[in-house]
Amino acid sequence: MNTSQHDDTDKTTDGTNGTDGTGIDVSETRLSSGADRLWWQGALAGVAAGGVALMFGQLVEARSENIPGLVLGMGEWILDITPGWAAEESIENLGSTGKASLLPGITVVALLVAAALGNASLRFSRRIGIWGFTAFGLLGGFTTARNPTSPAVASWFWSLVAAALGIATLLFLLDRLMGRADQPAASGPFADPLDPPASRRAFLGWTAGAGAVAVGGFALSKAIAPKSAAETARENIVLSNISTTTTTATTTTATEATTTTAPVSEATVTTQAITDIDGISSYITPNDSFYLIDTALRPPHVDPNDWSLEIKGMVDNPYTLTWDELIAMPMEEHEITLSCVSNPVGGPLVGNAKWLGVPIVTLMERAGIQPGADQFVGKSIDDWTAGFPTARLYDGRTALLAIGMNGEPLPISHGFPARLIVAGIYGYVSAVKWVTEIEMTRWEDFDGYWIDKGWSKLGPMKTMSRIDVPRSGSSVPAGEVALAGVAWSPPRGIHAVEVSVDDGPWSPCDLAIPGNDENWVQWRTTWNAASGRHRITVRALDGTDEIQPRGPKSVAPDGAEGWHQVSVNVI
Repeated sequence: MNTSQHDDTDKTTDGTNGTDGTGIDVSETRLSSGADRLWWQGALAGVAAGGVALMFGQLVEARSENIPGLVLGMGEWILDITPGWAAEESIENLGSTGKASLLPGITVVALLVAAALGNASLRFSRRIGIWGFTAFGLLGGFTTARNPTSPAVASWFWSLVAAALGIATLLFLLDRLMGRADQPAASGPFADPLDPPASRRAFLGWTAGAGAVAVGGFALSKAIAPKSAAETARENIVLSNISTTTTTATTTTATEATTTTAPVSEATVTTQAITDIDGISSYITPNDSFYLIDTALRPPHVDPNDWSLEIKGMVDNPYTLTWDELIAMPMEEHEITLSCVSNPVGGPLVGNAKWLGVPIVTLMERAGIQPGADQFVGKSIDDWTAGFPTARLYDGRTALLAIGMNGEPLPISHGFPARLIVAGIYGYVSAVKWVTEIEMTRWEDFDGYWIDKGWSKLGPMKTMSRIDVPRSGSSVPAGEVALAGVAWSPPRGIHAVEVSVDDGPWSPCDLAIPGNDENWVQWRTTWNAASGRHRITVRALDGTDEIQPRGPKSVAPDGAEGWHQVSVNVI
């Protein structure tokens, strides 16, 4: 019976304890002599070990509503430390896909680091892998525990368990790679006697198995994730049971304007939304098409039964509002256009929706705003903050604590159970999703999340217009060509929209009447197109007859400016 089945690091082929009789550690010799030829195998072991560790973190995330996985925790930390200019470049050039690509990018980098640790463990010392994966676990614990909704002790514990699994996998695979004392040595002029073929086959088999476990675990994490309490509660909310008032503001049309700051051709005002032109943005943006820009890599799932809104700061009567108290209040529904400050000229980060909620002034009347409280600050459950001048609550614009969007409860990604909506202000200073705190403070005493990253503290929405039809770079037939798009300038409204072809004279467009000046307006016209390549430009005038800024100006620090242009080929 063979009783000498020990790892190669414990006993060598001559039966001695790790030496060749001369005092030289054969296990270390084996590592170094095979290092140059087997480096890729060490890297492969590291990747497999890293995959197992990341997979375990993903399983923890799937089974918990609060604890982020290792990759998600790292992504949230990276977003928080990202300079404002870098965030601007990412949003402007990549839009919402920039955030979506962050997590796969972190995963790839983590696996490359794990590969380097595996290679170094093979070439030099296994202690490198042990300490490297330990550091991996400590960093994971730090980044996951800092999430405001995540329990700190559990976050640290599960991150260190993931690191331990990575260490165990790496050491196990390296043992299989180096073989055992009872395995036959290779033969032949090019064989390395310290690398038996049996050990190589065993290593590759076990590595494939570890990779399959990692991939299967990631797939399993998607399947086992239970429906959250927030999702269940949202499905059971019936908005029709809530007392609602729909309001419509007066719209300033082109025929009502009496003064202008520049020559303007009168436009025809239509009476309904434009639906007969393929490609034009719909008057109401569907929920699943509404743009998403925020710092949450995984939207917080907040159970309304556990939700509350604390109103505090410079108020006479601070109080906490529960969900049941909120939905018992009379609500209003308003059509409001929102836009991200990072929306480039002609960009997609803008949308128009029907928002249901309680006017913020109603909430503040109960609290009693104190003199000198000239900044309204909102805070989300994940500690994101935004602030704007208190005066904007009382200048006639709509400002809501919203619970509904386009006739249904807020989607979780749009802030369920409650968020802030303020017309005519960019989202980075007003649109707090998953809101849990309102604080009244002085203007100079607090800066919101994006202000600390270099963006303007005031964020009034600028007049913008966009050509939806035809698309830039498209080909259209000669003759009558439909031109159409949208324009917005909340809360001032849109007076007129004009287009110019090849820098020629400006021609008026027909406008569809919006519900109020806080919406975007659809526009259309026809163009008698001749063959060749042409450039089409659009501009708008707001309700005060101010012409849209010509630009060009970048989105930082307070929003882009410029007239949208498209180039088309007429055939």
